[in-house]
Amino acid sequence: MVKREEAEEAVRTLLRWAGDDPTREGLLDTPRRVVEAYGDWFSGYSIDPGEYLRRTFEEVAGYDELIVLRNIEFESHCEHHMAPIIGRAHVGYLPTDKVVGISKLARVVEGYARRFQVQEKLTAEIASCIEEVLKPRGVGVVIDAAHECMTTRGVHKRGVSMVTSRMMGSFRDDPRTRAEFLRFIEMGFPSP
Repeated sequence: MVKREEAEEAVRTLLRWAGDDPTREGLLDTPRRVVEAYGDWFSGYSIDPGEYLRRTFEEVAGYDELIVLRNIEFESHCEHHMAPIIGRAHVGYLPTDKVVGISKLARVVEGYARRFQVQEKLTAEIASCIEEVLKPRGVGVVIDAAHECMTTRGVHKRGVSMVTSRMMGSFRDDPRTRAEFLRFIEMGFPSP
């Protein structure tokens, strides 16, 4: 376990490496602030996102149709450059005999997003977690995100977003279920 003082010293080292003086007035509190920000940005390492899904409701009057939570905004960080990934996730599932509170789906997205990520892995982790814990007939996750590692460095391309999806169970096997999910999230992807 890295101590807070060690983390703050690492920030001072980076400030010196960048060419600045960490002892000047404007930077004196920067190491503390950066470490606090990291505590927030990477809080996903201290939780089990699946735990949010373990409290379910079975009194749903036999409801067994598609459940979709759209436009779940998230912030993550690229594991290659530590730059922000800003996007939206769309999550859907076909329940068997139980459902979960919708805020729990957003918490699962947040739990995985608050770790160093690549978008493909983030998409797969969210879908797998829902599939493993809720055991629904199918799961669909679509993520649309902008990667600051591409917009603020390297090729410097603004206005570009990346879309990834993971379809499991009936979302993968039944084109009608997939199409209904994509209609619900209002994204015009062609059917396979």
